[in-house]
Amino acid sequence: MDPVRAIADAVLYEGYVLWPYTRSAMKNQQRFTWGGVYPLGWREDRSELVVQCLVEGDGEMALDVCARFLHVVRRQVHDASGEAVDELTVDGERHLSWDEAVEREITAGAGPFTIAGGHEEQALQGGAGKLVRSWEPLAGTLSVDTQDLRPGLRRLTVRIANTTPWDGGPRDGTLRRTLCSTHAVLRVSDGAFVSLADPPAGFADAARDCRQEGLWPVLVGEPGEHHTVLASPIILDDHPEIAPESPGDLFDGGEIDGLLVLSILALTDEEKAEMRASDPRTREILERTEALTPEQRMALHGTVRELAVRR
Repeated sequence: MDPVRAIADAVLYEGYVLWPYTRSAMKNQQRFTWGGVYPLGWREDRSELVVQCLVEGDGEMALDVCARFLHVVRRQVHDASGEAVDELTVDGERHLSWDEAVEREITAGAGPFTIAGGHEEQALQGGAGKLVRSWEPLAGTLSVDTQDLRPGLRRLTVRIANTTPWDGGPRDGTLRRTLCSTHAVLRVSDGAFVSLADPPAGFADAARDCRQEGLWPVLVGEPGEHHTVLASPIILDDHPEIAPESPGDLFDGGEIDGLLVLSILALTDEEKAEMRASDPRTREILERTEALTPEQRMALHGTVRELAVRR
């Protein structure tokens, strides 16, 4: 996978659901806590994110900016009579009503964006019931502005706003009108981004004046590259990496993969059954973890790497 995309996806799904990856777990009662851009009128958090970067370059430069976020989808179980139920077991497989999410991506330059609400149905085996997935409409803006600071240096400002009206409901319902886990990927050609984490000599004042609200820009890609920035709701170092030993995303960058793998394997059969039924992504985590070989598990206990020394 593209290393930039891998890091961006890790940010996108950070905290989507946490160990023990079950609907009933206390820590999963309040989800989608990172990078929320909330509907207008919701007073507990922001409805706009702002990030500013410095770009070096003379003349015209090609700039590409896209915003990515999760759109909450309600998964509701219905029995054979069509009645909405909390859960249903069909042929030994348990189905739970809960929230999922789909990925959305918006590119700058197209003006205000809208995403229509909708629903889709998935029949369960033998007509024993169905899963109905539904999502609320969303509306917002992604704007990009540039300002010349001095010859060869510009300040780039990206704003991501949610213009969806708030319906006055509680947080669970509000999340369905929220741009969740929002981040932006900025790419430039015929120019280069300046590190704001470690600005070179002569750029410190301009870097200090950059405004960040809800997002933090870091250089991504191969070490030494300055053509791509990830504006993340989680503060990262420049050129973050995912360890090659990692078996896959566990949605919890605050923990160690090896610890999470052992914790998943130590779940009871009942807990694993709930993990399998809670979400398609948690089912994939369980199946992937149980399929790891002893050698793959041992590789998660640590490794030695040579690091470049900055002088």
